[in-house]
Order: sequence, then C-alpha cells, then structure tokens
Amino acid sequence: MDRRTFLSSSGLIVGTGPYLSRPARRTRLPGQPFRLGVASGDPSPGGVVLWTRLAPDPLDPDPATPGGMTPEAVPVRWEIAEDELFRTIVQQGDTVARPELAHSVHVEVSGLRPGHDYFYRFRAVGEISPVGRTRTAPNQTVRTVKFGFVSCQMYEHGFFTAYRHLADEDLDVILHLGDYIYEYRPGVYPAPGGDARSHGLPTAMNLTSYRLRHAVYRTDPDLQAAHAAAPWIVTWDDHDVADNYLDPRGDPAAFLRRRAAAYQAYYEHMPLRGSSAPRGREMRVFRRLGYGDLLDLHVLDTRQYRNRPPVPGGTTLASPERDDPRRSILGDAQERWLTDGLSTSGARWQIIAQQVFFSQREFAPGDMFQMDSWDGYPAARTRLLKTIAERRIRNPVVLTGDVHSNWAAELKADFNDPDSATLGTELVGTSISSGGDGSDWHKDTGTILEDNPHLKFFDNHRGYVRCTVTPENLQADFRVVPYVRRPGAPVHTRAAFQVATDKPGLRQVLDRPLPGAPSVAGPTIELGLEG
Repeated sequence: MDRRTFLSSSGLIVGTGPYLSRPARRTRLPGQPFRLGVASGDPSPGGVVLWTRLAPDPLDPDPATPGGMTPEAVPVRWEIAEDELFRTIVQQGDTVARPELAHSVHVEVSGLRPGHDYFYRFRAVGEISPVGRTRTAPNQTVRTVKFGFVSCQMYEHGFFTAYRHLADEDLDVILHLGDYIYEYRPGVYPAPGGDARSHGLPTAMNLTSYRLRHAVYRTDPDLQAAHAAAPWIVTWDDHDVADNYLDPRGDPAAFLRRRAAAYQAYYEHMPLRGSSAPRGREMRVFRRLGYGDLLDLHVLDTRQYRNRPPVPGGTTLASPERDDPRRSILGDAQERWLTDGLSTSGARWQIIAQQVFFSQREFAPGDMFQMDSWDGYPAARTRLLKTIAERRIRNPVVLTGDVHSNWAAELKADFNDPDSATLGTELVGTSISSGGDGSDWHKDTGTILEDNPHLKFFDNHRGYVRCTVTPENLQADFRVVPYVRRPGAPVHTRAAFQVATDKPGLRQVLDRPLPGAPSVAGPTIELGLEG
C-alpha cells in the first residue's frame, strides 16, 4: 500500500488534491493562520469534532497556495479544557494540517464527560487560535435540550447579525440546514432593494473557487462567533453546490467534477467526522445523533439521492410524473435508514432535520405545487407519514430551511382533508440573510394560509428558530431581526409555539409583530418559493 492509498483509506485525503504533502512544516507563516476561526460539531455523549483551517491569507486566489499556505503539511496542537483560561486541560494532542484538505483539521475527541461544557483551542507555528466553547451530548435520562436551527445565508443579501444573537443563546447545539454558501457571482440574484455587500468573486465552479467562497463566509465575525459558541450539526442544500443542482445544464461529466469539488470544499470547512468525508463523487451527510432518552436527531440529505423533479424549480400543476409511486426525494437506502431509525428509537422526541418544505403547500389558482420540495415527491411523503401513523412514532417534528421565511405547520395523514389525523409538526425557519430585509406579512399569504389550513403561521423576517425540548413539551421561538442590510439589528421573538408530548399539533403561545414593521411586503418578496 503506497502513501496516497494509505492516506485515502484513512480518510486523510478526499477528492483529488493537486499535490501531496511535503514533510511537516515548523517555520512561521506569513500571517496569523487562524483567520477563519474555530468550530466544533457532531457531539456525542463522550466526544465532539474540533475544526479549524490554517489560512493566513484566506482569499489568496492562487490554487497552488490556498489560504496563503504552501504545499507543506503543518503540525497542529489541539487542547480541550474545563475552563476558558485552560488551567485544567483534560485532553490534548497533535494532528497535521494537510494541503490536500486545504490545511483544515477535523479532530475527533472521545473520552469526555457526557452533557458537559468544554473549551478548546489550537496551536500552530507559534500562534494560538481563538477559544471555542463546545458541549458534549448527554446520555441516559435528559430533562432539557436547547437547540437553534438556521439556514440560507447569502453574503451579498445582508449582514449575519442574527448569528451574533444566536451566539448569546447558551444552546446545547446549533443545526444548519443548508445553503451555507451561495455559488452565484454578485448581481445574479440581488436582494429586494439591492445587495448590502459584495464578495467580488466569480461563480463557484471548481475546488479553488468553492474554497474561496467558503473562506469569504468564514471571515464574517458574527458567523465565527456562532461557531465558537456551541457545537454545530450541519447538512447541505442546493446552493452549497448549485441551484437545483440535480438537473444540471451542459456537460454532465463537467458537472460531476464541479459537484465533487463543492463536496470537498464543504467537508474542508465543516466540523464533520471522517465518516462524512467525500468518497469520489459522493459524500454521506445523513446521520443520526442522540440526546439520551429525550430526543433522537435524524439528519437528512434531500439533494444527493432524489429523483429528478417533474419540473426543475418553481411551481407547476400536478402531473402524472409527480404522482409516480416509485419516486423518492431521499433515495431507497436513505428512506429505509430513516424508517428503521424512527421505528427502533426509544427517545421521546423524533427530530427530523432536513432541507425543503415537507408539508403540502397548494398555491392559487389551485393544484399548483413547488416541485423542488416534498410536494414534488408526494409518494415519498405519504410513505413516511404512513410509517409514522402505523408504527405510532412518538412526537415527530420536522425541521426545515430553504424558503427564506418562517412557517409552522401540522402534519396531516391527508393534507387534502383538514379533518384527518394530525401526526406531527413541521417548523420552518427563515434565512439568516437571504432575501434581504423582510416584513411581517405578504399580500397573498392570507390566501395561502386559508387554502392550506394545516399551515398555522408565516413571517418573512430574517433570523433563526430557538427550540427548548423537555419530556413534556417542545417550544419553538421564532427569533427575528428587523433588518439585515446594515449591521447591528436587535433580535425579537416574533412568535412562539408549543407541542405537548403525545398530543400532535401546534398551540401558539406568543404572537408579537415587530414594532413599526410593515404589514405588507412588496411584490418582490417570494413567499418562500426560492431556496
């Protein structure tokens, strides 16, 4: 077994790097190497992943020196402590930042106390990283879990102010449901009212350009603060590669190379375990994480394995192809994995974290559906709802991003029959910045809620959702900011809903419009039709 084969089989090389590592480097770099911050992720009862990337010049466009690093491997020291001053270091070790992974490191720490706070940092070439805080997952009996979920952060559309507030929430974990980056060049998809800022980069097409795009986003101080405040659990959506990317135009082989590059850059910049490292043109991000007897978290991938939508993007009338019972948004293997996991879980709450709108949304003039969502795959949705009903899955809650607006919905056995059984709940979170400044309402939203009585709430501001889960109750607080086109916005709880254990359905406990917020949005607001 030669060196490349060994490193590849060990998960230390992914994709097809442009060079092999030279011997580990011990000299100083031309600048501070931790400019992209630190992160942790995928917490387990005894462990967590620690992440950083060495990049003294994050926006260096030269493919031979990504991040301003030359092609040498660099030794990195990691430390994890009980206190922020690192007086009580509980574990430490050495790893290597390799150019094949853009000098990113993914340290999988084990042997920690369950449900416990820790602080971590890195050392390299005489420099010390910022300090991050993480929290391992609890085991056995768990009384409370607090998490937030976010999605859709288009750099040009606004400032990431919501992340600064999210960092102050003292959460056990943060879930990111996709569209961490947007692949467009500036100006292709401007925000209503105009873009707030520009990264000045061309459309991401290859490994170098995807690395640069991630680096731009990672330099944002509010995003860095949220990563350093709590562990993250991430999954992707379409813009992490390309808009509605299962239906590419042009050369299919060229697109597969582009997708492989996007997958590798995504792994390089996320606190993921080696089990999620790309293998050729594929990368597995669906996985399951547990929080004792309280909740199991099923993280889905609705992009990589789906059948092609009947109509790429947008909405269309129902069609025979849409109703084909063989069609799946998850793929057969992931469907079985989800069904088995839901059926065998002993946890009180089943949290399904995924990308696109799950509940049916019928748009005027009737029988119009968004094909990019689960509405384009109604047979797959019916199979999952049937599993929930027949196997009496306890307390399923679907978490969704993608649509740049807040919604709350009840999952019905038959969405066309309002009197059919309520089987669970869907919480749809708005974007961090995508869509620009928002509003409380849209002129057509009342009609959509009236035509879809299982949809209970809509709001079009930017922000995140904060959830508190106990054995008796789940409460979701829709936290929003009044603007993103300039920094410094305050945060406000727009609405709150509760779901009681073993009583499917939503109970609204707070409805508080933003003071002075416009009640009707302009015609450019898209009602969450664009992910």
